[in-house]
Amino acid sequence: MADLDAHQLDRDSPVPLWFQIAELLRKAIESGEIKPGERLDNEIEISERLGVSRPTVRQAIQALVQKDLVVRRRGVGTMVATRRIKRPVALTSLYDDLERSGRHPSTEVLTLEEVAADEELAGLLAVEREDPVLHIERVRSAEGVPLALMDNCVPLAVLAAPIDKAALEAHGLYHLLRSQGVRLQSAHEVIAARTATQREARLLQASRSTTVLTMVRTAADVAGTIVELGRHTYLASRYSFEINLWLK
Repeated sequence: MADLDAHQLDRDSPVPLWFQIAELLRKAIESGEIKPGERLDNEIEISERLGVSRPTVRQAIQALVQKDLVVRRRGVGTMVATRRIKRPVALTSLYDDLERSGRHPSTEVLTLEEVAADEELAGLLAVEREDPVLHIERVRSAEGVPLALMDNCVPLAVLAAPIDKAALEAHGLYHLLRSQGVRLQSAHEVIAARTATQREARLLQASRSTTVLTMVRTAADVAGTIVELGRHTYLASRYSFEINLWLK
C-alpha cells in the first residue's frame, strides 16, 4: 500500500482530514502506486499511522467507495477496484477504444470458421440463405483481465482477402475491415443487461451470478450494405456505455 505519512496531512487547513486522506489515496490509486486488486490496510492501521480517528479513516474510504475506486469485500477487506472501461456509444471497435485509452488490449480467438447462413443469420445480414459467412468468436481483455466475449459474423462477399487468427489477435476487426477498403458508415445497436450464462462466466472468469451487458450491432458501409453482425457480452462490473445527448 502507499506509504502514507502523518506529515502529509495539514491539520490547520479548513479542508477536513477525511477529505485529505481520501485525496492521498485517490492519487496513489490513479498513479498506479496502489494497483488494482491490491488490499488497503485496515482502518485501525491507517488511523494509527496517520494519527487520526477511525471514523475519519472510515469516511475517507467511503468516499473512495462512492467513486468506484475501491470495493469492500467481506472477509477480505477493502480492495482497489479494477478500472471500469467507459466506452462511448459510437461506431468504433472495442479494440480501438482500448488502445486510445492506453488500456493494452489483448485477444484470444476461440472460433474462426466459415459457415453457411441459416434463415436467421441471412435475415440479419441481408444475404441469401446458405451464403458463406465468416464466424468469429473472441475473448477481449484489457491489461490481462477478461472484459468481453465477442461474437461476430461477416459476409465473405465483403472481404477482399481472408482474415486469419494472427491478424485478429493483433488488431481489432474494424481495423482489418478498413484495411480491406470497407468503410463503415452506420449501425443499429441494441443494449441490454442480464445474468451471465455458465459458459460466459467461465470465459470471463466471473461468478455464475454476475451481471453482464449485452450489445447486438449490425453495421453497414457507405453503400448501405450490412458488413458485420456483432453480438457482444461485457462484464457490467468492468464496463459501461457512455452516451451524450442533445436537446433538439
